[in-house]
Amino acid sequence: MFTFDSSGQWLYGTLHAVGLASLPVSRGPEDGLQLRGVYITAAARCAPPQNKPTPAELKRCRPFLAAELDHLKVLRVVVALGRIAHDAVLKCLGFRLSAFRFSHGAEHLLDRFVLLDSYHCSRQNTNTGRLTRAMFRRVFKRAILLRNAGRPRDGFRTVGKTQDQSLR
Repeated sequence: MFTFDSSGQWLYGTLHAVGLASLPVSRGPEDGLQLRGVYITAAARCAPPQNKPTPAELKRCRPFLAAELDHLKVLRVVVALGRIAHDAVLKCLGFRLSAFRFSHGAEHLLDRFVLLDSYHCSRQNTNTGRLTRAMFRRVFKRAILLRNAGRPRDGFRTVGKTQDQSLR
């Protein structure tokens, strides 16, 4: 996943920068890259035209994502790269989308883990400056903090942050 494209360069470069990957780029299954405490998956199992999966495609793929989430018993944080990923996680768990607004840097306490939102690292977002390397890195640094904190305490609440306020 995320191999041989600009999104992968952003993702693996960031994971490497924050200590979650052994290499800054993934070239394929035999490249030696090792992830540390990270599992990468996708809401859509295929590469649809213009990288925009249809609702029907996402619905067909949802059982696979649900099974993966169920299998990951020690899951503490899920970083959703984009609204499609955010919505897919919520749908897998049976939550209403309207209860959890997508926003870059937003944190949502779900039953089993924290859902942490980020803009997708697509060229559309990175070339326009909507997502900067610093913004992306802050999301993963926050994910590490949340993971290391264990189960959030009762005082934790859903926090929506705008791009300007995200994860300072």
